[in-house]
Amino acid sequence: MFEGLSETGHSVIMDGPPEHGGQNKGPRPMEMLLLGMGGCTSFDVVHILKRMRADITDCRVDIAAERADEEPKVFTRIHAHFTVTGKNLKQKTVERAVNMSAEKYCSAAIMLGKTAKMSHTFEIVEG
Repeated sequence: MFEGLSETGHSVIMDGPPEHGGQNKGPRPMEMLLLGMGGCTSFDVVHILKRMRADITDCRVDIAAERADEEPKVFTRIHAHFTVTGKNLKQKTVERAVNMSAEKYCSAAIMLGKTAKMSHTFEIVEG
C-alpha cells in the first residue's frame, strides 16, 4: 500500500491485490491514470460548456479500457462515454466541447493517446 501526496497537499491511497502483496485498500496505480484522465476531460467539458453559456448541471464520464497482454501492460484502447445533463443542451455544442477536450485541452487523454487508441461518445440528458 502506498500513499501519494500531491504538490497541493492532497493524498490518495493506492494499493494492489492480495495475490501481489497488497491489501486492496485503494485503487491500483493504473486505475489512477484513468481516474485522472476522467477528471481532466470532465473538467474541460464542463468549463468549455460554461464558457459557451450552456445550462449544464452535471457531467459524468464512464471510461472503459483495454491493456496489452504483455509487459509493459500499457493501455491499448480507451473509450470515454460522457453523460451531460442540462437544460436545452444542443448536440453540436456538447460534441464540440467533448472534441475540444479530447483533441486540444486534456493533457492526460492526449498523453495516454500516445499508446492507446482513444474514442469517445456522449449523450445528453434533459434536466
